[in-house]
Parts: sequence; C-alpha cells; structure tokens
Amino acid sequence: MARDWSPSKFPPPSASSAYRVPRRLLNLKPSIIQHTITTHITEYTHDVMRAATTIASIALVVAPALAVTKGTLGFALGTKLADGSCKYTSDYEADFDAIKSNTGSTIVRGYAASDCNCAQQILPAAKSKGFKVILGVWPDTDDSFNADKLALSTYATQYTDQVYAVTVGSETLYRGNFTGAELLEKIQDVQAILPDTLMGTADSWNKYADGTADALIKGGVKLLMANAFSYWQGKEVGAGAEYTYLDDVQQAMGHIQLTAGSLDSIEFWNGETGWPTTGGTDYGVATAGTDLAAAYYTQAVCGMLDWGVNVFYFEAFDEPWKPASVGDNGAAEDETHWGAMNADRSLKQGFSLQCSS
Repeated sequence: MARDWSPSKFPPPSASSAYRVPRRLLNLKPSIIQHTITTHITEYTHDVMRAATTIASIALVVAPALAVTKGTLGFALGTKLADGSCKYTSDYEADFDAIKSNTGSTIVRGYAASDCNCAQQILPAAKSKGFKVILGVWPDTDDSFNADKLALSTYATQYTDQVYAVTVGSETLYRGNFTGAELLEKIQDVQAILPDTLMGTADSWNKYADGTADALIKGGVKLLMANAFSYWQGKEVGAGAEYTYLDDVQQAMGHIQLTAGSLDSIEFWNGETGWPTTGGTDYGVATAGTDLAAAYYTQAVCGMLDWGVNVFYFEAFDEPWKPASVGDNGAAEDETHWGAMNADRSLKQGFSLQCSS
C-alpha cells in the first residue's frame, strides 16, 4: 500500500495566530519578554476575547520556555536507500554515524515498524551506535496496523533500551482517518504490547490547537508530537516563516496544557519541521533552496531548541526514490530534497547543522 509520509500541507494559521514571537526575545530576561509580549499583543489583537485567549496561551508556553535547558534534536529517518531498496542494519549504522558526527543528535524517529523490516534492522544498529529510536505504527489499515504490532512484539521487546517511544499514527487526525477517540483506542491497543514504553502520536499542530486531539489529551496519552511547517503555509524565510513556526508550536502546546492542566505528565515534541533544499518545489512565496533551508534551521529550529522544546527535523537525508506528490494547490511537488544531508550522507554546501551554544 502506498503510504503518504510527506510533510503536511497545513491550512493557514487560525485567527489567534496573528501574534508572532520575535526571535530576538529568545535570550531576553523574563521581565523584558513580558513587557514586549504585552506590547505585541496590543498591536495585533483586535478584540478583548481574542486578547484574552492569546495572553492565556502565551503565558502557559512562555513560562517553561524561559528555562535554560535546551531541547533535544532528533531526525526523521527513512527506511530506504537512494535507489528505493530497503536499508539493512549496516545502512542504519552509517546513517547514525553521519547524524551524530554532523549534528550531535542520537535519536531518530520512523513511521512504520514493519516497513522494510525497520524494527528488525534499525534496533541492532541503534544498540551498536548508542542511539534511541521512536518506532512508528501505521494504523490506517488493518494490514499495516497488525504488521507493525507484530514487529513491535517481535523486536521492540528485545531492544527496550533502544526504543525511546512508539507513535501510533502520523497525521491521522489531519487526514480525517480517525476521530480522537478512535485513535486513542489504537494507542491503547499498542500500549498493551509494550506497557512500560512511552506511547503517543504525531499530528499537525492545528489538530491540537483546534481541539481535535482533546480525547488523547484527556485520555492520558503521554507522548504528543505536533508537526509544524511554515513552508506549507506559504511563508518566506526571513519574512515570517520563523515566527509562524514558533507560533504554531506555541498554539499546540498552549492548548494541550490548558486541556491537561499541566505538561507535567506529557512529553511534548515538535514532531516534524523542515524546509526543502535546492531542487525542491516552491510553494507560493515559500521558496526551496539550500541557503534558505540553512537559514530556517539556524533561526527556527535552533531557536525552538533554545526555548527548551524538543524537535525532530524532517528529514535526515534526501530520498531520491520518492515520487512527486500533489499538494493542496493541485501542483506536483518534489519530495526528494527535504534532507538536511544528501542521500550519500554528505553535508550540503553551506548547510551547518550545528546550533550555537
């Protein structure tokens, strides 16, 4: 079955997203941030109710963001080589060497544990290279759901130290494949296989912000990952993309915290973000380019990490085997140039993957 694992084509931000947190706020004192936030809310808010909503969500998210602990950086990792053949353990070991040496990261995420025998091949590599893996379960069909569960019960149980977590579904709420309650049942089903493993899902930021995922939050799901691509919202790097991204994640976190009462028992990640490099497809004024992807990485991704939010970058390496997809605008869109590194695991010219300390 063809599985659409491409980044989400998100709708425009909701009305409450007019507020943008400038990157220059990231290293300021709390009192200065609070004063500046108040100023920006006054500028951007057009009615009292909207102001109250914005202030509430910002207050919830800014408080933990002021902590000095940096977020953890991870990478989405495909199961296939450049020619479309499946990876083996030695291939994953080479992937891990490149990721760690160029970024310092030691955690990756996948999407379907049975796809290309992912769990079977990646977990021994993770053990030998000191990596953690978030395995995925694809619940959209019974065949894929059962195959992924079998892979977990067969292999994840043998490598519990390497399995950081499991995500059940990738943007299933965004695609409308499940309701929140239905997805919760799927997560609980998989949790029974690995009762002591961190378990959750990944979906688009607006499905958290608009309440679609409330059943998961109220149902006690411990891992919630929100994907956010300002590229798919038609924003330009250096002219709003960074602020839109930060705001998208803020909206998701704010709603989760409001609904749950706190984030103490929930682990939150930005599940995917990224920017296409040279050879990719433009999306409106959002232009593909390695220099722009590098700038987005430095300004947005490193900025989010500075705020103490965990981030998975989509993706580690280019995937030349991928066919073009058709986006919401009806145009064919290249899916092969989203990697932070080339398909041969080399660095892209001018693309530094190191965030300043």
